[in-house]
Formats: sequence, structure tokens, C-alpha cells
Amino acid sequence: MSDFHVNPEALRPESRTVHPPLAETTGSRPMGVPLHQGHLFAFETADALVQAHEGPDGAFFYNRYGNPTVRSLEGAVADLEGGTGALATASGMGAITTVLLALLRTGDHVVAQRSLYGGTFALLADLAERRGVTVTLVGGDDPAEVEAALRPETRVLYLETVSNPTTRVTDLPGLIGVAKRAGVPSVVDNTFATPLLCRPIEHGADIVVHSATKYLGGHSDVLAGIAVFADPDLHRRVWQQSLELGATVDPFAAWLTLRGMQTLALRVRRHCDTALDLAGRLSGHPAVAAVHYPGLPAHPDHELARRLLPDGHGGVLAFDLAGGREAARAFTESVRLASLAPSLGGVHSLVLHPASTSHRQLSDEELAAAGVGAGLVRMSVGIEHPEDIWADVEQALAKV
Repeated sequence: MSDFHVNPEALRPESRTVHPPLAETTGSRPMGVPLHQGHLFAFETADALVQAHEGPDGAFFYNRYGNPTVRSLEGAVADLEGGTGALATASGMGAITTVLLALLRTGDHVVAQRSLYGGTFALLADLAERRGVTVTLVGGDDPAEVEAALRPETRVLYLETVSNPTTRVTDLPGLIGVAKRAGVPSVVDNTFATPLLCRPIEHGADIVVHSATKYLGGHSDVLAGIAVFADPDLHRRVWQQSLELGATVDPFAAWLTLRGMQTLALRVRRHCDTALDLAGRLSGHPAVAAVHYPGLPAHPDHELARRLLPDGHGGVLAFDLAGGREAARAFTESVRLASLAPSLGGVHSLVLHPASTSHRQLSDEELAAAGVGAGLVRMSVGIEHPEDIWADVEQALAKV
């Protein structure tokens, strides 16, 4: 680290997002992480080039193995999550796929949360069909259910801190504790919470994954993913798998994500405050049958959320419209400030109908089991003024 740079260990997470680790410089330092777009690096000796192939922290020589800007992103997110290292990928699904392919073989067993992102659910189904991996789905609140699901061939427990899209909060300490006692690695998708609201490694998780496209990048202008590891050996194992898959993040995407992370703390605070306000107003609207947001006392995981997410409950909420699928269609087509668009975690408010988009891979029975109703709308709350967001939602609800 440069002598001009503050020791990150002395900073709180909100400050670490502004001051990520920087490479050594002489006499001065850049105020941001430099963009190293070139993907080839030359060596003076053959032995040095050979040595560079040996691990995720080796000398740079080819971007699929490592890049200075990408490694800065990996270091910054690993620091925020409390991990020993990280692996950045070209998308969130790139991170999830790389991790699961590295951990699973034919005949292995996965215990996964029942309410999951549709892309993750589809990947698990594909692994079951193509690779003979069996999957048992469980809720996120009962350690005994996880214990009963474990088998000798179980190799992964897969969870989401806050589930997509129903915002169920997972009992990470309880469920991970069961897996750890059985020697089963746990993988936690922390995208909805971000490292500012929850750090799963502190609760025993072995791997944490993010769609960096969402809150970390924060401006809907980057596609990236990242996996953070509690153990260096696990990091190396997944890194080796990544070399074969080639799901490498572009340096410019890594640079954009680092730039977005500088305002992460400010954005997350605004997202949380506005989402709670909006959830409360929606709860009293006659067109709304149910509101799903952990900050509401009526949410089934509210007490758990208060313990696990003490600094806020996230910027995503969901609500069931009494009129079902057609009501959801009318609402999502009637918003004006918010946009009907995929993704979440950016500065713009976005709405989506999960049953027909992000979770369309699921059957009606699987949707019902995951709590995704026909009239469910997911809303990613942006950083616009709360009154403007409510005015837009209210006028759209009037057309339902």
C-alpha cells in the first residue's frame, strides 16, 4: 500500500468503499483506481512467466488469469465482506456458475433455499439434468429442515441473505451452522443486502456471491459478478475452474464497479429509507393484497431481519396485487417515473413481474412453492425523492 493511503483496517465499511486498496506508487497516488485495459503483460525471464500461472495472486500476464484493475475490485469487495480473496466475473450468473461447477461433481447433492433467483433455480435444474446433481429445496428459517435434508453426498448449501423476489430473510447463522458441523460448504448470495447491511462470512459462510451489476455498480451501466472466499484454498479451487470457463470480467466493467462503489453507502441508506416508507404506504392501499418487505413488523422474518440486518432492510420490496396477473400487467405498464425493466439496485426505480420474467423458468407449482404469486410485482426502489416515487406508484395503482 502507498504511504499516502489510509490503512483500510482502520476504517468502517462506509469509508472503505471510498478508499479501496491501491497499488504502490512513488511520490504521489491516483485518486481512483487506474484502468488497465490492456490484457497482455511481458516478462524478463521464462521462469517468471511460468510462476505467474500458479495462482490467483500471481504476476499479471493475461487477463483471464488476472488484471490490475480487476484485482483491485476483487480486493475491495473481499475487504468489505471480510474474505481472504475474491474472483470477479463477467456477470452474477458467471460467479454462481463458476462456484457451483467448481464444487460439484456427478452424483453430488445440493441443499438450496426454496425461494431463489430464477437464474439460480434454472442453473440447479440444468445441473440436475445434465450432470446428475440432486437438489433438495428447503425454507430459510428452520435449521432442523436443513439437517434433515443433508446426505453423505451433500456438497453445497446454497442460500440468499434476502430472497429474490419475496424478500424472505434467511437464518444464516442457524442454517450455516448446521452445514458447517457436517463439513458442507455454504454459498450465500448477498446481492440484495450488500456488504453494508450483512456480511455472511461473519456468520460462517464459506463463499459469498454478488451480482455486481446491481448495488455494487449501482448505475445500470455495468455487467459483472464476484465471489468472495473465506478460505484461500477454496479461492484457488474456484479460480482454477474459472480459467476453463473464461467468464472473465472486462477491466472497464471492473473499473465502473469500483467507481460505483464509492457512493454505495449513500445509495444504500437512501434505498432502505425510501423502501420502508413505500412499503408502509402500500400496506394500506386497497389494490394491494400483501406487501413483502422485512422492515415491516408484519413480515414473517421481521425479528430475524432486525438482528441480521440491523442497519437497514434493503431497497427491494414486493407486493401482491389483488387483481392478479392482469393487475400486475396494468401496474407495470402504468408507472411513469419508475421503469418496467429487469435488474435492480441502480439509482432508477424499476418494476418487474417476476412470474413472467425473472422466474419464468419455474412451473406454476414451483412458483407457488417459492411464494411468487401471479399478481406479485417486484420493485427496486431508486434514489429519486420518496414523494415522487409514491406519487408515481399511487397513480399506477389507480389504473389497476
